[in-house]
Formats: sequence, C-alpha cells, structure tokens
Amino acid sequence: MASRIIEITRKTKETNISLSLNLDGGSINISTGIPFFDHLLTALAFHGNIGIDLHAKGDIEVDPHHLVEDTGLVLGSALRKTIENYGSIARFAHTIIPMDEALSEITIDVCGRPYLVYKAEYPQEYSGQFQMALLKEFFAAISNSAGMALHAECRYGENSHHMAESLFKALGKAIKNSFTLTNSKIIMSTKGKL
Repeated sequence: MASRIIEITRKTKETNISLSLNLDGGSINISTGIPFFDHLLTALAFHGNIGIDLHAKGDIEVDPHHLVEDTGLVLGSALRKTIENYGSIARFAHTIIPMDEALSEITIDVCGRPYLVYKAEYPQEYSGQFQMALLKEFFAAISNSAGMALHAECRYGENSHHMAESLFKALGKAIKNSFTLTNSKIIMSTKGKL
C-alpha cells in the first residue's frame, strides 16, 4: 500500500504553517523557530514512526502562543483528513511512557467528538525559554481539530522537560496506534459513523 501522505497549510495574520504528514513513516524535518517545541514534536514523530515535514513561522516575538496552538490545529486537521482519505482506523489507543523520573499516559478515542482531559503540574514554569503552560493549548488544538477525545496525563515527575517529553512520546505512539488502518470497510462504531 502507498504511504498515507496528507498536506495541510494554514496562513493567518499571526502564523504561516505548512505540514506534510505521513502516518506510515518517513523523514522528520521540523522547524517552528521555537527550539524546545521542535524537540517535543521531533520526539512525537520519532517514537510514533510518523513522517513529518513541518515549517511554521509566527509572531513569536509577541508570544509563542499563536504558533504553538496553530501547529496543533494543523496537525489535528491532517489527522482528521487521513480518515476522510484512507478509511477505517483502529480508533482507540493507550500508551504509557516513562522518561527518567517522569511517567506520562495518553489515551485516545478518534470518535469525531473532541474532548480534552489534561493533567500535568510542571514544577518548573519554563523549559529553556518555553513556557510549559502553552502545552495545554497544543493538546486542546489537536484534540479539537482532529475530532478526538484525548486524555493526557503526566502522572508524576520532577523535571518539566522530562514530563513534557514523555507526554509527547506517548502522544506519538498513541496517534500511530489509533490511526492504524483496519483493512475493513466497517467503521469502528456501533453507530456506523464516527
């Protein structure tokens, strides 16, 4: 089977983002202008075995908020489009990932009904120059635009970097597992429609 490649662009007065997403693997090339965010997205792609070519620019001199949120919107839109283009997926996934002292859990239901449960209490407000509170905005955006219930919890940790990175590694693996094709014409819902 050919790779599932989705291309999405989003251009606003605040951000300009282009994404090529390959859920069947591929190269990883991420540039947002926010080094720690690039690091997290690379961890997501690598541990999910997801090909990502992402170029994002935004008004980060004002605040990285717009760029972080819009990147989540673009990634979620690409995930939603894979269902439209390629058919029935496994739908559910659950992953737990440790990183040193931190332990994170991601559970996904790609059901068409966005909902976010996000539990992470970071002991350090920043990792480098990156404000950890922005991560909730990313998770909310991806949940909303992908149309999935997303439960993201860092159960514990002492280092904000480790906590966030374990969340993103878990998210990558959960995305990979929930968006696996079922090779069936049956939609994974008793309603017959997600």
